[in-house]
Amino acid sequence: MRTVARETLFKIIFASQFSPADKEFKEHMYRLDKLDDADKQYCDKVLEIINLHSQEFFALLDEKSLSFPEKRIYPADKSIMLIALAEILYMDDIPVKVSLNEAANIASKFSSEKSASFITGVLSSAISGGNNV
Repeated sequence: MRTVARETLFKIIFASQFSPADKEFKEHMYRLDKLDDADKQYCDKVLEIINLHSQEFFALLDEKSLSFPEKRIYPADKSIMLIALAEILYMDDIPVKVSLNEAANIASKFSSEKSASFITGVLSSAISGGNNV
């Protein structure tokens, strides 16, 4: 299970919204959270996907979250949704249901219960092309 790796990613992405996260910081977080090589590879892949597709993800968040434009989404919630979008849209080996569940769990741990429902709603809308939240 990649829960610890996802939480590590969350911390790295969250921190990067306030100050550029360099390789040294990332490696420090990997050591601190005791990630194995497989988890490090997973994290590196997600970070690369987010780096390559961030504008696409931000546009999708703007489109699907009418209540809050991407720039106004709480940084913790945005960080969680970036991880989930990378998995859902670009990592076919991870079931969508797992990505949604992990996103809600991370939100419950690091944000709020309302954030968990908001995140799940936005992500569900993004993947189904359904109603905006």
